[in-house]
Amino acid sequence: MNDINKLRASKMNLPPIEVSLFRGTSVESIHKAHAVVCDRKGRVLMSAGRADYETFIRSALKPFQALPFISSGASATFNSGERGIAIACASHSGSVLHARESFKILWNSEVDVSYLQCPTPANSQSRLEHNCSGKHAAFLSTCKKMHWPLESYLNGKHPLQKEIFRRTAELLALPMEELIAERDDCGAPTLKLQIAQMALLYAHIGSSKHAELEQISRSILSNPDLIAGEGKFDTELVKRGHGQLISKGGAEGVLCLSRIGEGMGIAIKVEDGSKRAKHAVALHLLRQLEWLTPTALQELETKILHISPGVQLVVNGELRFHKN
Repeated sequence: MNDINKLRASKMNLPPIEVSLFRGTSVESIHKAHAVVCDRKGRVLMSAGRADYETFIRSALKPFQALPFISSGASATFNSGERGIAIACASHSGSVLHARESFKILWNSEVDVSYLQCPTPANSQSRLEHNCSGKHAAFLSTCKKMHWPLESYLNGKHPLQKEIFRRTAELLALPMEELIAERDDCGAPTLKLQIAQMALLYAHIGSSKHAELEQISRSILSNPDLIAGEGKFDTELVKRGHGQLISKGGAEGVLCLSRIGEGMGIAIKVEDGSKRAKHAVALHLLRQLEWLTPTALQELETKILHISPGVQLVVNGELRFHKN
């Protein structure tokens, strides 16, 4: 039995991390966060709060949803390159640059844009502007390569989604039947996981033991502007990580990080889903672990955590070593 499975039988109640929003000298809001560090063998190295806390991984699943895009040969056959792989993993800002890269996947695959089933964002003209359009384009390209139905590519029983579930379960050393999937806001399935399992997935990204995941990490590191966008947390962190850090956020307070070459992953979940709190916690933990230089941390705090004059976020708590 690996450590991830042991978590089911043993709840760990270490103190969670608290993020307080101060307006002047008064506390206005408090956010509680759970965080965990895992290695690629599934060993929980450090944690705060509950490592077995369950939630949906949301868009932090995207690098793993991109695995069939590579393993099927679609990305190579249709000349998507590193930029195509990066946009497939992105939660982008819908700029012309991002929409163009998503469209390029469809164009090279000879798939009409009308097959995209992600929503059209408010005040936008095209589904290509949706932050998940790259993922959906890669889904369709994979289906085209494998001669799978295009119209039903988001159905949980579709061969594409079953392959994503299979590959994810394999990385987690779990039977595929144990995975719980629900519809994400973009229409694609997402998975309910323990945050320790999320950290394990991201440890695999950083381990250099899987050729396809190494290709994904290299594509993200080479194209940080595609993974989110100018001024967005994931893009700005990857730019300052000296080729060693990958960051991928998800909705409702989820954020995952990977340390390249060391096979270590971090997963964060803020209980109330606060985006500002998850970014504050991530920077707090990166400082504790010394994964970023002080200069890079200061730049990110100034760029990402600035709220308004007289308002600040204060993080209390830390990761503690876990006894395996």
